[in-house]
Amino acid sequence: MKTIDDLNFSGKKALVRVDFNVPLDENFNITDDNRIQGAAPTIKKILADGGAVVLMSHLGRPKEGPTDKYSLKHIVGHLSNVLGVDVQFANDCVGEEAIQKSAVLKGGEVLLLENLRFYKEEEKGDVGFAEKLAKLGDVYVNDAFGTAHRAHASTAIIAQFFLNNKYAGYLMAAEISNAEKVMNKPERPFTAIMGGAKVSDKIQLIESLLDKVDNLIIGGGMAYTFVKARGGEIGKSLVELDKLDLANELVKKADEKGVNLVLPTDAQIADRFANDAETYNGPNDEIPADREGLDIGSESSAHFAEVISASNTLLWNGPMGVFEFDTFAKGTKAVADAVVKATERGAFSLIGGGDSAAAVSKFGMTEHVSYVSTGGGALLEYMEGKVLPGVKALED
Repeated sequence: MKTIDDLNFSGKKALVRVDFNVPLDENFNITDDNRIQGAAPTIKKILADGGAVVLMSHLGRPKEGPTDKYSLKHIVGHLSNVLGVDVQFANDCVGEEAIQKSAVLKGGEVLLLENLRFYKEEEKGDVGFAEKLAKLGDVYVNDAFGTAHRAHASTAIIAQFFLNNKYAGYLMAAEISNAEKVMNKPERPFTAIMGGAKVSDKIQLIESLLDKVDNLIIGGGMAYTFVKARGGEIGKSLVELDKLDLANELVKKADEKGVNLVLPTDAQIADRFANDAETYNGPNDEIPADREGLDIGSESSAHFAEVISASNTLLWNGPMGVFEFDTFAKGTKAVADAVVKATERGAFSLIGGGDSAAAVSKFGMTEHVSYVSTGGGALLEYMEGKVLPGVKALED
């Protein structure tokens, strides 16, 4: 796969797929610009070479065509500040205005196209739509790892119109390199920390990891399915009753493969789902019928930290509890602290996007781990061993 370091963009017009699907508040202010910051080095490299940049992205999930709420015009001001360039905007991603504005774009200038998902053809992977987009540049760059697992027009189909003129941006290349490092060349002991709500969301990843890791830590809501499967009383805690046999099967597989499967033993038990709930720390297999576990307990936090501190490669995907509530953020914070300490000692730590990335950001630890993925679903699928259409399109 070629990267943008393989080309001098002087005199070139680069059509760059970025992931600017950023969260906006009710006044259209960006509340987290990590994805914009992540794509900035690629854009700046092209501009520094003397190239012109046409940016295309999606924002949100618009259902019925153009919607003001999902317009990329809301990010133009912030993007201009980040890049140090007055970013131009086209009110469509295809059509006359997009064609005319891209045609007169000069080296050092940036044009942002309107939301790709205003057209259903984008998500359908429509070839005709991809061809219209392709006419807006003479070089294609994909720097949107977060959408690489989708066979959409702008990520997987469009590359066929660029043959030898397709490149991975810095973010895309870094995501793949870091994922490869963890999955194929881990320094041992290798520990994976899995959290989040459901076992079913992570089943393929867990099964894949059982062939690779030395330790597998499971926390978050998904842990209660394991506790229930072995006969524990979990009250109103989150559980997938149809996955109890699967949980027992995973425990057995871990044992057969010699993987140390680490499950929580206690929980922060609450009388209701609220930050100001009445709570106590107790065994997670003795939760009263009218209570629920919303975080791992102090004993589990200490045990998880002990395993993490002895590891040389760490993969973390999913929080240990409802970390959005400060009352139930202690377990996730304890894991984050342990990961940071291990990293400072020399371990390699990959944070797997989504809620895990939000958690390290909340705790101000983003700069203290080895790499924070922007991928979420894309990273999970890559680590499950699936072929990502957006990556394959650059390799073919």
